[in-house]
Amino acid sequence: MLLLDQGLPRTIRSLLSQSGLDSLHVGDIGLTTADDATILQRAREQGRTVVTLDADFHAQLALTGAEGPSVIRIRIEGLKAEALARLIVRVTEQCRDDLKRGALVSVTEGGIRLRYLPLIR
Repeated sequence: MLLLDQGLPRTIRSLLSQSGLDSLHVGDIGLTTADDATILQRAREQGRTVVTLDADFHAQLALTGAEGPSVIRIRIEGLKAEALARLIVRVTEQCRDDLKRGALVSVTEGGIRLRYLPLIR
């Protein structure tokens, strides 16, 4: 179950559904202008993983020592909706158990980096 942040195109929701992934876009649930803390709280309440292009979610979870929700940060620019949806499907399949446990996932052209929550200094 995914919660797609504002920077992601709404069109990927239907593409993800075709792949069997339950997803919501923040714009579809009245959170278009919500701050990161509100989005994280909604994801936590609904057992969803946040998917974003924004580094702020990782930073906020690191600073608060929170155990969730999991966040996938896509750090690849210029992806079209279809390629982005395929990437998200691949990452969620590859990291399924990690995301259930609570993790921060960064996706770059070079691969996937994963850190478990809570982050401890």
